[in-house]
Amino acid sequence: MKQLLVLFLSVFLLSSCGAFGPNPEYYQGMKEKKFLRRNDAAVISHLDGNQRTYRVVRDEKFYVLATFEDGYLVKLEEKEFGPELMEELIKDQ
Repeated sequence: MKQLLVLFLSVFLLSSCGAFGPNPEYYQGMKEKKFLRRNDAAVISHLDGNQRTYRVVRDEKFYVLATFEDGYLVKLEEKEFGPELMEELIKDQ
């Protein structure tokens, strides 16, 4: 019985490790069109020559900035909303 419990816990713990890996919905070299198809809520945050930066709100505290150059993802940043913006969001609700 103990062996079965140890086996079950081992399988559970090892399978949960995949939940903490990188987010597969974004990856270096991803095409801009594919990104926009997957993220219909993406809005342009910054334009600079041949670079475009899109903002995607993940939840009430975090957002992602994805920078594309020549149609391919070159930079990905996950940021947290500042306290003053959080207060505004709470007031709006």
